[in-house]
Amino acid sequence: MAKYLLLKHYRGAPQGVNDVPMDQWTPAEIDAHMKYMNDFAARVEDSGEYVGGQALAPEGVWVRYDGEGKPPVTDGPFAETKDLIAGWMIIDVDSYERAIELAGELSAAPGAGGKPIHEWLEVRPFLTAAPASTE
Repeated sequence: MAKYLLLKHYRGAPQGVNDVPMDQWTPAEIDAHMKYMNDFAARVEDSGEYVGGQALAPEGVWVRYDGEGKPPVTDGPFAETKDLIAGWMIIDVDSYERAIELAGELSAAPGAGGKPIHEWLEVRPFLTAAPASTE
């Protein structure tokens, strides 16, 4: 088994086949999208492949260490951005191919007019060993 992060991005700009930004969806379209996401998570949980997941609020800040003590905090990311991380899911699957298969299904969540949004999902394997030194 290998763990993968499925990183869901909210795109405020057109992204493909169903390119109506989410902030222009009707409440019923948002409800249908959320139902699809919850049903998908329940099905993957039933298969034993679901580890966890969470939707993220659009508000956030940037923080970094500055060597001075208290880290500086800068506003952002902003909901007006073209690309905002909207949520994540961790799966534990038998193969890379299965991770891709599940990401493809998740990408089919409905959007405006009930049509699949065909969103891009970032699929990232968990690091299982420290990177090897080239020296």
